[in-house]
Amino acid sequence: MTPLEQHQIEIERNLAAWTNKPLLRKIYAGFYEKILRHINTSAPGAVVEIGSGIGNLKTYLPHAICTDLFPNRWLDLVCDGYELPFASGSVSHLILFDVFHHLRRPRAFLNEAKRVLNEHGRVILFEPFISVASFPVYGLLHHEPVAWKVPLDFAEKYPSPRDYYAAQGNATRLFFGGKEASGLDGWNVTHAEAFSAFSYLFSGGYSKPSMYPAALFGMMRRLDALLSLCPRLFGGRCLVELRPSQSRS
Repeated sequence: MTPLEQHQIEIERNLAAWTNKPLLRKIYAGFYEKILRHINTSAPGAVVEIGSGIGNLKTYLPHAICTDLFPNRWLDLVCDGYELPFASGSVSHLILFDVFHHLRRPRAFLNEAKRVLNEHGRVILFEPFISVASFPVYGLLHHEPVAWKVPLDFAEKYPSPRDYYAAQGNATRLFFGGKEASGLDGWNVTHAEAFSAFSYLFSGGYSKPSMYPAALFGMMRRLDALLSLCPRLFGGRCLVELRPSQSRS
């Protein structure tokens, strides 16, 4: 088991990369734009990000409540996704950016999400997408496992003690037609979009040097738009929106 403190180590590394890599900031601006399309600003209730990392969401959504496991100056709350410090029915949106694949027991999290969401509530996930093209990139060049064939743990009780967990393939398996979709009982998938993200994958992300200069970013985005027509072949990222089955909006 990897100590949970590994999460804070990665946050500190990511903050340094974000500061020194303008290309990364351009790429993520496009990602957050996709997320914001799914935020209903007129809905009552708090907008909460789980696992906010270095706190980038506030640049685009200043009123969001940013949370994470360890205290940092840009966070509003320190909390755990399995035990949220919010009253039942008080939250309109739960946003998880590259966090869902770190949840060892996704059903335990979704049970807690259902508790805090109000009748308008939704969960928005932004995750890696595993396709023919992205599988070798995520599998060989990223330190987190894809864990494509590792059984998912649908236990409803949250894990104790907590540890550092990662399985990059979990969102693809759960939300894009895999047999594991039965683990989503009680939830409606109201949006599931996979798209090409070579502009991101070839940027090196937070941990590796970029494979192309920032001047070519526009060209890479146009290439991604074209390749997104075939996400099973070329997809690299996905956005998923979930709502509890009893939701009335």
